[in-house]
Amino acid sequence: MNPQGERWTTDQVLALAPDEASRKAGGKLAAPGPWSETGADEGAVWGQCKGSGKKPYQTVVDIKGPAFKCSCPSRKFPCKHALGLLLLWAGDGGEVAAGEPSAWAGEWLAGRRERAERQAGAPSGAAAPPRAPADPETAKRRAERRMQRIGAGATELEQRLEDLLQSGLASAESGTGSWDETAARMVDAQAPGLASRVRELSSVVASGPDWPARLLEECALLHLLDQGFLGIERLPGPLAATVRSRVGLTTEAADLLTGPDAATVRDRWLVLAQQDSDDGKLLTRRIFLRGERTGRMALHLSFGGSPGRPLDLALPPGLVLDADLAYYPGARPLRATLGERHAPAAPGPVPPGGGIDAALAAYGDALRDDPWLDSWPVVLTDVTPIPSHDGQGWQLADADGESALPLDPRSLGRTSLWQLAAISGGAPVTVFGECGHRGFLPLTVWDPAPVSL
Repeated sequence: MNPQGERWTTDQVLALAPDEASRKAGGKLAAPGPWSETGADEGAVWGQCKGSGKKPYQTVVDIKGPAFKCSCPSRKFPCKHALGLLLLWAGDGGEVAAGEPSAWAGEWLAGRRERAERQAGAPSGAAAPPRAPADPETAKRRAERRMQRIGAGATELEQRLEDLLQSGLASAESGTGSWDETAARMVDAQAPGLASRVRELSSVVASGPDWPARLLEECALLHLLDQGFLGIERLPGPLAATVRSRVGLTTEAADLLTGPDAATVRDRWLVLAQQDSDDGKLLTRRIFLRGERTGRMALHLSFGGSPGRPLDLALPPGLVLDADLAYYPGARPLRATLGERHAPAAPGPVPPGGGIDAALAAYGDALRDDPWLDSWPVVLTDVTPIPSHDGQGWQLADADGESALPLDPRSLGRTSLWQLAAISGGAPVTVFGECGHRGFLPLTVWDPAPVSL
């Protein structure tokens, strides 16, 4: 490894950007003009960027995380200054020289590494006092009360679904009034998963052709979830865990890593995609990974976005992480939490994949275990984006032209669709995305380096 660590590509840096505006703003700062006191070592990059005020913004990136720190007021993570600094470093034009961190950068980096050592159980000075364990009887009673509340909410929801079916789906109200009231009742019952599905029902009403049929499908899935929870003691353990998570009961990440039933999977995990979404209140980051040895897919979720709660974990597509993952319980485990890392992230290969038939089979197998799945992550190889025969959309065609998979309507009209078509240029490409009942939603394409869509 060179003194400044393995340099990222420009595409890997831009994949970290929370939105297109940040990509453009970061690109404007990828020149030495506004920067001073820049430097890098095998684990970090730092520098000061001249802004509108008298004092420059202090920016530092832990590239082993990666994690970011900037003195600017932006709530975006990473901010444009961190992106600009990384782009300047990735350009390898000599503007970011190897050296020792500035005092302000070194202090932040030392604090991060000290916390990481404590979390890994390594000694590093005075450790933080352990959190007092909750009284088992108190925790048990609290859990029982919540199960009773959710059961009451599921029973009430069943009655509301029955009333809806008796009056006829075509009479369902459009708008959000009555649906919001029902969703609020599920929130009161401490079942946020049920509340979310009720809100989804409201979006189906009068939403296009055949909406009553689609509403019936969603009502059937919601009924199945209600009945699954009301009879949860009779379900097999993995399916019961799936039902619990679908209604909104969560498992603490710390318990997955250190609890009595903790079980981790070590592998070299290739980062397939990183996707951020913002509902106006909360930023959600989804990072998809694939195990090199196990071939298992994994999804790491993180939430934040406020100044006091940044989205700390950022992994651009194309990196490989030698690390432990712990999967959340379920009939078809996918979501996982990141445990110990055994080496810094490094560039990885193009992922292996399969054809369209294999992708559909993978989604079908997953759906058999978890009927509430909207999609399943897959890698498609040697596929070409082409317009649909009816001219109303796009699809991905196998190299032999015998199979085609329609693109998810959510991708239509997005710049990512045209970006995918431009990168392909009519030739087969490798694409990662989510295959589901709406079609295929592309997230990353290899050209041959990964490009986020």
